[in-house]
Amino acid sequence: MFAAFAQINWLAVVIATVASAVLGGLYFGAVVGKQYLRVLGREGQEAPKPTPVAAVGPLLCGFLVVLASAVLVAALGLSTVGDAVAFGLVVGIGYLLAMTLQTAINPNFPHPLRYTALNAPYFLVTSLVTSVLLVLV
Repeated sequence: MFAAFAQINWLAVVIATVASAVLGGLYFGAVVGKQYLRVLGREGQEAPKPTPVAAVGPLLCGFLVVLASAVLVAALGLSTVGDAVAFGLVVGIGYLLAMTLQTAINPNFPHPLRYTALNAPYFLVTSLVTSVLLVLV
């Protein structure tokens, strides 16, 4: 498994990470911004001030997810778009969607199922896009 690190296509990792960040900015900024505040129970409240962690954190987390996927893509020898789509679905649903729901199921999230439903499309689409990029680039 560790031998897969030597097979990582770093250009693909960078491109997939940037794609993930762009998709996140578009999705959470332009598509679901108001709904996101609603499911967090913060509708009508002033938006929190941007922090360095809020700016860099998602990019770093996206990089780590893409890097982990790149290791698995290399270790599994995935080379076709079909393989990438299947892999993206497994990771998107089995890890990312499930973790989003697990995170939301606590007293700090007033609407855990709505929160998950709002976030799931981003994580699923990003998993599919980044997986395909890891195979194609």
